[in-house]
Amino acid sequence: MAAMSDTGLELHDVGYRYPNSDSAVFERLNFNIAPGEFVALVGGSGVGKSTVLRCVAGLIQPSSGRMQAPANTAKGTRPSAVVFQDTRLLPWRRLRANVGYGLAGLGLSKSERDARIDEVLALIGMKAFGERWPHEISGGQAQRVGLARALAVRPHILLMDEPFSAVDALTRSRLQDELLAIWKRLNMAVLFVTHDIAEAAYLADRVCVMGGSPARIVFDERVPVEHPRARENSELQYFAQRVSDAL
Repeated sequence: MAAMSDTGLELHDVGYRYPNSDSAVFERLNFNIAPGEFVALVGGSGVGKSTVLRCVAGLIQPSSGRMQAPANTAKGTRPSAVVFQDTRLLPWRRLRANVGYGLAGLGLSKSERDARIDEVLALIGMKAFGERWPHEISGGQAQRVGLARALAVRPHILLMDEPFSAVDALTRSRLQDELLAIWKRLNMAVLFVTHDIAEAAYLADRVCVMGGSPARIVFDERVPVEHPRARENSELQYFAQRVSDAL
């Protein structure tokens, strides 16, 4: 599979307030994601992390500011794709059909769609599971299928909204390592929303922290440890503590 993107993402003074609300969820939000960069967005519950992600995905419009998102210029691609916490697999579709759901309207032939589905199922190690139903797989496997569905559209930026928070600790660690391997292989930009500081420090090139009310970016620093990383690395743990102190 080819690299996903040659453009990044920029947010300039972006704010959001719910309709009929007098107060903003966040305001004057400024950060960027370079092509191929993995950025984790961390913050407490209710601070607006998932709302930022929905703005980037185009699911909602920001109330203020300017957002420069990757353009959709290549055939068979989308500007972004979202991996949700609850996977949102369609129970009446087999896994192959779930993975191919986002390919509709991209101008691909049936053979191209089938090849794309085969490619991403192989990438997540589940090519042999394509004819199974969602109820026949585990939670960790369902998350892999959700990731495959997002990768199938070759997004310029992959958006992940606490995708591993509903699985057990061992599965979570495995999924984190699988995500890193896929990210390195595809060289795509990633915005990863999480409340888990250790997860953010382990995965990301850069960690941004949202805080305050209305929320803003109160911390934005590169992780000082190169990949591959050991979770028990003392410098990584010290960085995680600094992130925690910023919350």
